[in-house]
Formats: sequence, C-alpha cells, structure tokens
Amino acid sequence: MAASWETTAKAKAQSILDLIPAEWRLSHIPSIAEQRDVSGSYAHQFLSASEIEITETDAVGIVAKTTTGQWSAVDVAKAFCHRAAIAHQLLHCLHEIFFDAAIRDAEKMDKFFKEHGKPLGPLHGLPVSLKDQFHVKDVETSMGYVGWIGTFEGKKGTGKEKVFESEMVKELRALGATLYCKTSVPHTLMSGETVNNIIGYTLNAKNRELSAGGSSGGEGALIGFRGSPVGFGTDIGGSIRIPAAFNGLYGIRPSSGRLPYEGMANSMDGQNSILSVVGPLATTPDGLKLVFQSLLSTKPWLHDPLVHEIPWRDDAEQAVLDPLRRSKKRLSFGVICNDGVVTPTPPVARAIDIMVHTLEKLGHKVITWNPTPHHSQLNASCFKIWDFDGGKDCLGAFALSGEPAAPQALVVERPEVTASTIMAANIEKRSLQKEYMEYWNSTAELTGTGEPVDAVISPVAPFPAARPEMYKYYGYSVMANMLDYSSVVVPVTTVDKNVDKRIENFTPIDAADQEVQNTYDPEIYDGAHVSLQLIGRRLQEEKMIALAKYVGEALHGK
Repeated sequence: MAASWETTAKAKAQSILDLIPAEWRLSHIPSIAEQRDVSGSYAHQFLSASEIEITETDAVGIVAKTTTGQWSAVDVAKAFCHRAAIAHQLLHCLHEIFFDAAIRDAEKMDKFFKEHGKPLGPLHGLPVSLKDQFHVKDVETSMGYVGWIGTFEGKKGTGKEKVFESEMVKELRALGATLYCKTSVPHTLMSGETVNNIIGYTLNAKNRELSAGGSSGGEGALIGFRGSPVGFGTDIGGSIRIPAAFNGLYGIRPSSGRLPYEGMANSMDGQNSILSVVGPLATTPDGLKLVFQSLLSTKPWLHDPLVHEIPWRDDAEQAVLDPLRRSKKRLSFGVICNDGVVTPTPPVARAIDIMVHTLEKLGHKVITWNPTPHHSQLNASCFKIWDFDGGKDCLGAFALSGEPAAPQALVVERPEVTASTIMAANIEKRSLQKEYMEYWNSTAELTGTGEPVDAVISPVAPFPAARPEMYKYYGYSVMANMLDYSSVVVPVTTVDKNVDKRIENFTPIDAADQEVQNTYDPEIYDGAHVSLQLIGRRLQEEKMIALAKYVGEALHGK
C-alpha cells in the first residue's frame, strides 16, 4: 500500500532536519510571540565570533579573503552551513541540505589554492544558495511538490537526479562557488508567499508574523538571516523582487535571455509568452554585480540557446557611475506613487517619499509616471497568459500524491485555451509593450535632460511584506515581467508604528483597494523592512545594478 501524501511529506521534512548536525540543533524554538525578530543579534548567541564575522561579510568581502588565502574555503563553508541550519529551524527555509558535499568541495578548493597559489575562479570559496528549481547532482528537486519526492520532476526511475545539473550550477562550480543548500518555494511557484505541504510556511527573519515572500521565499529568508551571502531565485511575476523587498535585500530581475535558465525545473514549462528568468539576491549591490559579471564570463550563450551573447558591459555601468562621482550628471526618474489599481500602505508611501526627496536633494529630476497603457491592462494580460494551460501542469503535479494546493497558490482549473487564443494574447502583449515603450520615450520632453527617464521608482508590492494568506495584488511586480524590463530592489527603511499610522478616512478605489489597506496594522508591521524597485528598460542590467549602488549609498551611506 502506497504511503499517504501526509506520511511522505512528514518523512521528507524530518529528513531535512536530520541532516543538521546535532551540535547545531536548537534546544528550543521560540514561538513568534516569544521572539518575533530572529535576525541580527538574536542569531549571534548560537555562533562563534569568527562565524559572525564571516557570515556578516558581503559576497565581495568574502571573495577578497578566500581568493587571497586569508580565509579558507572550508571555514567559510562551515560558518554559512551553521547559520543556514539555524535559519531553517527558525524560518522553514530549506528544501535540501548538502553540507557534507559542500565541505568536501571546499576542501578541494583549499587544496587547489595551496598547490597553485591562486583561486579556482572569481567566486572561489563563496557560498551560494539556490532556489529549489536548480538541479544539483545527488540532490533531490521537489519544488515543493510531495509527488516529486523520490522522482525527477515527477518521473520515477530515471536516475537523472544522481547526475543531472542545471547549466548555471555547472557554471557556478567552474567559478569556484560552494553550493550547500536549496531553498524553499511555494508549490506551483505561483505565489508571493512561500508555503507547501512539506516544510510549511517560510517566515520572515526580521518579523516572523510576516511572509518571507515568494516564490523565491527561501532565498529571501535565508539571505535575510545571513545564512547565505548571495543566492539565485527566479522571477515570472515578482519572485526575485518580492523576497528581496520583504527581507531588506538587493535583488535583480534581469530581462529574459541575460542569464542561463537551461536545465532547471519549472511550472508551466513551455509557456514562452512571459518567460521566467533567473537572477541573484544579495546583501549588497556589489554582491549582485560580482555573481552576475562572473556568470557572464563563462559565456553562458554557448550552452543555453536562449541566452543573448552580451558579455558584462563595463561601459554601461561606468556611463552611470563615473559622471555621478564627479557630480556632472543629472539623472531623471519616474515615480509611481499609486498605480490607479491598489494604493500602497503607509510605510511604502513613506519609502517613496524618502527615495524621491533623497534624489531631488542630489539634484536629480523626478516626474510623476502616468503611462499608457494603464497598469490594469498589463495585469489583465499577464494573468491571461499564466492561465494558458488551465492549471493542467500544476494540478497534474498535485495529483501525483493527492495533496491539496495551498490557498495561496495561484492555480485554478479551467479549460485549456486554443492556439489562436495564445496567438491573440501574444499580439496583445506586443502591442502593450510597444505602447509602453513609446510612453517611456516621450518622457524626454519632461526630464530636462533631453533624454527619457533613467529608471522608474515603484513599489514592489503595496505592503512592506505580506501577512499569511493576505497577498491579494501583484500589479506592481508583474508589470516588469509583462514588459521584460530589468528591475532591481533597493532597501529603503523599516516600518515605524509611531510614524506609519493607518490612513484616516481612506477613500478606496474599489473593494480590492480597501481589502489591501485592511491588511495593514502598524503594530504587526513595526520594524519590518520596506523596499522599492528601480525599473529600467530591457537588458539594462549593468545600469540598474549601478543605480542600485548609487541610490543605496545615497540612502544609507557607503
């Protein structure tokens, strides 16, 4: 008799915990009421001074030590494995642990450095975490589905999980990265919250009453806890930017075809109208640049047919940074204070004011962003595309085990659409992209620089982070996916319950607008991260990372 899905899920969850060394297991897991914020100093009680130093150094700082022999790859790997183990026990953020393999790889890197007097590559000894869509040899990929446990993407007996690796995994290994864990996702991947029937709900380290985001929520939670310096997620509707924003991190959604996606697991694979893209989340913008630039140095276009042959462009980065450093360049920005569909809650509105005033004080121009087409049109078109298969792929994965879908999963059974319907949707999308492009061009008449805006300031979501089962509006994030624009998240502030009070006498646009405002409670949100995104045009990743660094330093200092 086959085991029930509950039994299979429970066994898998326990197997993850069993891979945590006994000396790293917590004797007491505090309730949320006992300890809401488990980031920063709370975590220090479980770590040595050297582990704290290592894990609170950003990716660039780590490789500065590991590539010169000042820190051993093994010591760095062990420190992050330890902190990741603590993170999982408090936040439910890991799907796979392969610490032993990571330490063996780190030992090989240390041996290489000792024998050759040089690093294996630019990421030598850098721990990198991966969303559970990446295939890693000898490591399972469940993607949150109970029915995928013990299989290769739901198929039994292939043996591929023992040998197959995603292209980016191969590239990261070649660059010297240490791979040590895979992080949690919502089953289906189609949710701004991370929840599944295997590990439960992934929590936010800064405020465990809130979500870590989705669908790369495990990445957000882990890096937010400093259990990883940098990791990779994917984004089809905000799934990199949402966790980055909710956890106070930098994260970039590149345009499609910039980084390799070949060989990764996915939902609705073959739906090519809006492509999921892979991108990094990190504690600093320099961390984003390091891994992005390093990956491009491997020439991923030689192994992924959808990657553009575009190496890292130093000139695109320096065209932004050099004149700014000499105070000889004036930038211009559009700002979305309200997209006309859902009103941002008070902390997000305050973050917009902070960023706008900071940039204006530096002499930059900020104009109100009133695009055509309206964002409601982009939202409607996006959801139409997501529904092409009528939920068949995701529902089929649930049927493998008989498990139920979480209420947060954006999947509903509908009739599959016809080829002509898909063609019409693609024409509509192209038309919307063209119209938006021309609006962006037209802003050259308003900026005073003679050029269109450099980027658009926008919320990632209408709230600093979602409360469980309360993520009801995705319009602020899906616009970038519809347009295939480069978008980077910049942390701005934290919620202050004494400042970010509820809006008095709020007049909603409609019932949905009111529903979002009703989710905001200053007491619950107090101390939570508040972030925004800077949206650029297609394939402007170097520029957007440079702007993230510039704006981040303007907000927080160097």
